[in-house]
Amino acid sequence: MKKPSAIFSSIWSFYRDGFKSMTWGRPLIWLIILKLFILFAILRVFFFRPVMAGMTDEQKSEQVGERLTEKPVNNTLNY
Repeated sequence: MKKPSAIFSSIWSFYRDGFKSMTWGRPLIWLIILKLFILFAILRVFFFRPVMAGMTDEQKSEQVGERLTEKPVNNTLNY
C-alpha cells in the first residue's frame, strides 16, 4: 500500500502532465482557479454570512438547543 504522500504526488503529476499536454491547458487552469475563487471567496462573503455571528457562546448554545427541540410543522399535502 502506498503512503498518502505518494498517492497525492502521483495524482498531482497526473493532472500536471495532462494539462501541460493540452492545447487549452493553461487557460483552463486559470479558469478553474477563478471559478473556485468566486465560489469560495465572493459568494461566501456576500450570500452565506454566518447566522450566529455576534452571539456569545451562551446565546449560541441556547439558539441551537431551541432549534433542536422545536416541533416540526406538518406541511403534508392532502390530495
